[in-house]
Amino acid sequence: MVALAQAPPSAERLRAIDVFLTGAWTDQARHDDRLRDLAVDVRFDRGVAHLTGEVPSATDLRLVRERVGRLAGVFGVWSRVTVDGRAPVVVDLGCGGTKQYPGNLGLDILPAPGVDAVADLSGSLPLVDHSIDVLFAVHILEHMVDFLPLVDECHRVLRPGGVLHVMSPWWRHVNAVADPTHVRLLDVQTIKGICGQRPPGTPRWYPLHVGCDGASIFADLTPLAADEPGPEPSHLARFFD
Repeated sequence: MVALAQAPPSAERLRAIDVFLTGAWTDQARHDDRLRDLAVDVRFDRGVAHLTGEVPSATDLRLVRERVGRLAGVFGVWSRVTVDGRAPVVVDLGCGGTKQYPGNLGLDILPAPGVDAVADLSGSLPLVDHSIDVLFAVHILEHMVDFLPLVDECHRVLRPGGVLHVMSPWWRHVNAVADPTHVRLLDVQTIKGICGQRPPGTPRWYPLHVGCDGASIFADLTPLAADEPGPEPSHLARFFD
């Protein structure tokens, strides 16, 4: 059974976890020949791994993501890594005045200093099919009566191997209900439903990483093509009941 935290870690404990994770990753990278020569910087912030740098291929990036995500205490793996000389195209959905990374393209329904394009996220995204490497949906889904159309749009615009990063308040934390504009409550099991309980013919997702810190849920999802196999039960058991 997957254990969910009953209360969020204190700021002091989160700082200590980041120190532990930094040391654990440094040790792992030093002893794994596949990782040692990759120019990827991994920084931990409250249990979220932030990846920057450059790798020769998408296979190398997948390897780093997978190995970082296996460290105990990692809630999500957020990446802005250049692959084979091409910088990723990163979009912040509903960014308001604050983007997750300064160079991201920001979309929001209202104009603001960080918004590059005004767009209604409940409709079609003004983005070309398979054109985006990374999408951030940070504190967005809980504001939408029906967020599945947006999730489907994310699937459409992501390149193969692209990643959707989700972060939302956990339903048992006060933040989930304190904001009167929140209309949905989310749990790790909600991500399980997105990945495995949609009707046939709808876009499919592979969960790269899913976690909960007692205040927020995190999910890193990559799109599956119609003919691609889904995740093995042993992989799903890492995250879901």
